[in-house]
Formats: sequence, C-alpha cells, structure tokens
Amino acid sequence: MAGQPYWESPVEKQIREAQERGDFDNLPGAGKPLDLSDSGDPDWWVKRFAARENLDLGGALPGPLALRKEAAGYPESLVDVRTEAQVREIIEDYNTRVLADRMRPAVGNLPPLIAKTLDVDEMVERWRPLRAELEEQQRRAREERAAARAAELAARPSWWQRLLGRG
Repeated sequence: MAGQPYWESPVEKQIREAQERGDFDNLPGAGKPLDLSDSGDPDWWVKRFAARENLDLGGALPGPLALRKEAAGYPESLVDVRTEAQVREIIEDYNTRVLADRMRPAVGNLPPLIAKTLDVDEMVERWRPLRAELEEQQRRAREERAAARAAELAARPSWWQRLLGRG
C-alpha cells in the first residue's frame, strides 16, 4: 500500500485493476504518436467517426446542398430507369422539391442557398444515349450467354447417344 493513496475513487480503482490485469497492454496504436493532422477542424471527430464507421453523410446535408448533390448525379444516376416517362417524372419531382425548398424561410444572417431547377427535355436528351449504351451492353451480354449455352449444348452428346453409350 506504499504507492497507493489511502482512499481511491471507484473509477481510479477500476483503472488500477485493469492495469494490473493487463487490459491496457498491446492496444492498437500503443507507442505511436497521435494523429493530430486535422486538429484545426472543429468537426474533426465527426469526420473521423464517419470514416471509421463507413457512414454516408449525404443525408445530413442541408436541403439545398442535398438537392445540388442529387442534381450533380443526373443523368448518370438515371441509367437504370427504363422509360422516358419515368425519367421525366423523376426530374419533375426534383424540380418540385427545389421549388418547395425555395419557399422555406431563410434562417440566420447568411443568404439562402438555392439549388437550380433542371430542364426536363435536356435531361431526357442526355439520358437517351446513356440508356442506349446500357441496353447495348445488356444485349451483348445476353448474346454471349446464349452463345455459351449453345456451345455447351452442342458439345454434349444427345440423350439417346448417352443412353446407348455412344457419346
């Protein structure tokens, strides 16, 4: 009891017992300097947590920034949409959300962020070649699978040849 104080708090007791058990031995990063490269950023802990947990913080963006990010992905994100009418519906829905966001009152002293509406016809024109390319790739893949299946069937003897042992 020479090195220990007369009274120790419950927390200090738990730490001391953990040290005696060796719970703090061989921890990752032991003996290495701390990474303080982003210590000037006030949100360093959020960014590190998101990176460590592989979180997508896209849903945490303010409305206009989320809309801008969504618009930046058009028309490439619409490639899987099958019909022109569905593409038009998606872009019109986006434009409706942009206009609804503009109607919200501004908060704070900063000027409001505004997302731009998109020209539906222009997006459809940009979507068409992307969709045609995807359909061509899918067609080629189907043809390759059919050719491989036909080659497999041609190489295999027919059922009566297998039955008679001639194959």
